[in-house]
Amino acid sequence: MKKILFCALISSCFANGMLVSTASAQEAKPEHEVSFNLGAVSDYRYRGISQSRLQPALQGGADYVNNSNGFYAGTWLSTIKWTKDAGGDGNLEMDLYAGKRGEITKDVSYDFGVLSYVYPSNGLKNIAGFADANTTEIYGQISSGPVYAKYSHSVTNLFGFVDSKNSGYLDLGANLEMSEGFTLNLHYGRQTVKNNTSYSYNDWKLGVTKELVGVNFSLAVIGTSAGDKLYVTPAGKFTGKTGLVLSAVKAF
Repeated sequence: MKKILFCALISSCFANGMLVSTASAQEAKPEHEVSFNLGAVSDYRYRGISQSRLQPALQGGADYVNNSNGFYAGTWLSTIKWTKDAGGDGNLEMDLYAGKRGEITKDVSYDFGVLSYVYPSNGLKNIAGFADANTTEIYGQISSGPVYAKYSHSVTNLFGFVDSKNSGYLDLGANLEMSEGFTLNLHYGRQTVKNNTSYSYNDWKLGVTKELVGVNFSLAVIGTSAGDKLYVTPAGKFTGKTGLVLSAVKAF
């Protein structure tokens, strides 16, 4: 989900040997905004686990935000392979979400909402040992500057795991601005799978992002502590192994 940044421009000038200060100005934003994004990744990793069989994926989405009250809603799509790898069908993930952002104090902000992951025609509920892949979570996030903490709680079964309602994911991270327009991305996560504890794991990411020619590029090392005999492709490849992931996203 995308964050909208606001900036204020303060300018000053010297005239006739005297300092003249202009008033600070902030560009007015329309009450309603819609944006779009389109991108590609060398490997679609979600919570550290490859959703695309360690192969590239195409992605894109659309977002609406109400700048007067912080309400937002959107959708995001990606090509996937994991539902077929699990014995079902489908090659698409469609996320639908809505929430609200705002400030608690000048330095602390919040973000809470609901997110549904939809896997059309996944058919996993017809496979022995699986539940429907479609998943809905509620989430809440607190941020202070570049640092954030987020928790997501499933109100349905989680990604095809049977009897896994009330699973949770803790996401801790920071996005630190560096020189030359680079941003350092740090993340640690903990996925717990209710009543399926052997599938619970930790994940982490260390990466950098930079915008070039209007495209946001990201390069990250991603890894997990997931069981290498559990999260595997039909060919036996471990989808939670440590790997280098490159992404490119264009917003418009």
